[in-house]
Amino acid sequence: MKISQAFTFEAAHRLPNVPQTHRCHRMHGHSYRIEIVLDGPVDPHTGFVVDFFDIEDVFGPLLKELDHYCLNEISGLENPTAENIAIWIWERTKPRLAQISSVRVYETADCWAQYDGPER
Repeated sequence: MKISQAFTFEAAHRLPNVPQTHRCHRMHGHSYRIEIVLDGPVDPHTGFVVDFFDIEDVFGPLLKELDHYCLNEISGLENPTAENIAIWIWERTKPRLAQISSVRVYETADCWAQYDGPER
């Protein structure tokens, strides 16, 4: 069974490793959408793979670190591409939510990056 929970936040960033002529080199902002997907068996007693409130408890503190901040100023997000944000979220949530199978980060409604964990 797969379940997913989405979260949104607003943040500014710039991409320091693109050419200065690239428009994302300049400071700008996004309305980000994060989707955390979990995969596992349904517990016969609770009926859950994971309680959605447990997902909120794990991701909530990270959301507070991200919302309305400049992502470049957050440790580990000095180059805050959608790809790096997805990895950053995975690394901080996987230890507490073992069933995570992917993290998807939308920078816009049409552009996203998905991380499915380290390559094996």
